[in-house]
Amino acid sequence: MFTTRPEIVGSFGVVTSTHWLASASGMAMLERGGNAFDAAVAAGFVLHVVEPHLVGPAGEVPVLLHSARTGRTEVLCGQGPSPAGATLEAYRALDLGLIPGNGLLPAVIPGAFDAWMLLLRDHGTLRLRDVLEPAIHYAEHGHALMPRIAATIAGLQDFFKQHWRSTCDVYLPGGAAPQARKLFRNPWLAQTWKRVLREAESAGGDRERQIEAARNAFYRGFVAEAIDRFARTEVMDESGAPHRGVLTADDMASWSAHYEAPLAYDYGDYTVVKAGAWSQGPVFLQTLALLKGMDMQGAGPNSAEFVHRLTEAMKLAFADREVYYGDPDFVEVPLAHLLSDGYNDARRALIGERASHELRPGTAPGYEAQVARVMDVLSRMSKVTRAGEASSEPTMADMRAAGTPAPGSVRRGDTTHVDVIDRWGNMVSATPSGGWLQSSPVIPELGFALSTRAQMFWLEPGLPNTLAPRKRPRTTLTPSLALREGKPYMAFGTPGGDQQEQWQLLLFLRHVHHGMNLQEAIDQPMSHTMHFPSSFYPRDRKPGHLAAEASFGRAVLDDLRARGHELEEVPQWTVGRLTAATRDADGMLHAAATPRLMQAYAVGR
Repeated sequence: MFTTRPEIVGSFGVVTSTHWLASASGMAMLERGGNAFDAAVAAGFVLHVVEPHLVGPAGEVPVLLHSARTGRTEVLCGQGPSPAGATLEAYRALDLGLIPGNGLLPAVIPGAFDAWMLLLRDHGTLRLRDVLEPAIHYAEHGHALMPRIAATIAGLQDFFKQHWRSTCDVYLPGGAAPQARKLFRNPWLAQTWKRVLREAESAGGDRERQIEAARNAFYRGFVAEAIDRFARTEVMDESGAPHRGVLTADDMASWSAHYEAPLAYDYGDYTVVKAGAWSQGPVFLQTLALLKGMDMQGAGPNSAEFVHRLTEAMKLAFADREVYYGDPDFVEVPLAHLLSDGYNDARRALIGERASHELRPGTAPGYEAQVARVMDVLSRMSKVTRAGEASSEPTMADMRAAGTPAPGSVRRGDTTHVDVIDRWGNMVSATPSGGWLQSSPVIPELGFALSTRAQMFWLEPGLPNTLAPRKRPRTTLTPSLALREGKPYMAFGTPGGDQQEQWQLLLFLRHVHHGMNLQEAIDQPMSHTMHFPSSFYPRDRKPGHLAAEASFGRAVLDDLRARGHELEEVPQWTVGRLTAATRDADGMLHAAATPRLMQAYAVGR
């Protein structure tokens, strides 16, 4: 089968990410003698520099990892919670129905930096300087600015000049939007990382002591102090009014990233592991539980039957996401019931030959009042739109013609992803996001913006994802690992907001059921639904919606319309940002990256 690129095959190590410079920087760590964890950290910091419209240093990152040394597969939670001052009463007093998607009010504690530091400290082998040097180089000396970044900045330059003057210093050098494919620098960010390194290395030559000193510099030192000062200012956000943030240095000093046990679900010879219900990871597992009773192997990988069954199963799983998922430290989520055979046997019976236009959550025993409460809020607060209309979902801008994003979604950021496997069998799947250049104003002395992940909370009381102090928002970020016959096998993921699980399922099912290699599976036509409420402000949904690339072909698209899907036909090569890597039982490594957007790359040898 023709593929847009070769599937990378080797035995030394593979790195695949959403930008070639991040992949190359990660591979450089492997060549230096580092392991998969060193490579992932280096790649993650480079992504902050080269994809600033998708991720920033004050964002968040969930990480799924397998350590060959310990034999453990774990979740590293780099999703920062809401500040102590983020009370429901305080936000409702501002006369807001929803938390705005940008500005300072939706800022959460930056989680990514601490997660990367813990990954490096506990599992890596290289020094902090080694893994930060590539990011510092590209921030200080420049990188070729991708056209989509230039278009994003150009589309927002009037807003920046009027309301976010500090952003102009970094992203409008000389008062004008930067040019695509020309060198772009962020010297403020470079100076921030250089100062972190100076303070780290002042702790002495011990590697772990240096990493701890870097954590202190960020969460209890000059970075936290700068964030505290800046968050007290009033800035304009998309609610139409200026607001201050509530994030403080005390919030940052009292938090740290942490490890958790992953969720796991067996699907044939495979076991898929995901993060918990503070992410949307269980949606992937619930969908597998529904599909387990259906013949996905008999349906062609690009057939209308395949797309229809998957879409209808995902609609049911995402409906359960809306009524049950939230931070398990605050709410009870009945995941054992939601993944049980009995529950999914009954739910599977709802999947018919026609596309559903209803949001149909299941009812777990004892949760009847919660389901009713959530559905009432969704009926009142979730805006209903139609296929083809502008959406709050960040990826939808990229589905339209390349160039300036569509009006109404121009302020949305998206996400990045990186997968690494080394010759020892260590594996990392990480999905860094948040802190986009368009999420909030740049903090002048730091050169980066804050994450606005708190927009995913509800301001209605009594919901599993209702705002509360120190609570994690139910994030869309969802990296994946899979075992085959009990052995760690596959690391994969994608940017894409609410589409992340959907595109990953297409990749996984085509690989598992139809024997496609990673690049073949990634190159196939992609689809997704926006049938359920978006996780992003202003929480719109499109009942019955199905976006599908034109490359499915006329017969398949017409068949899907005939089944009742509100079909949004989009250009080929515009949907999906997947990357993936595998390790065979004999130690052979494979990696692939999407050709879509022409920036993701897999490398290895």
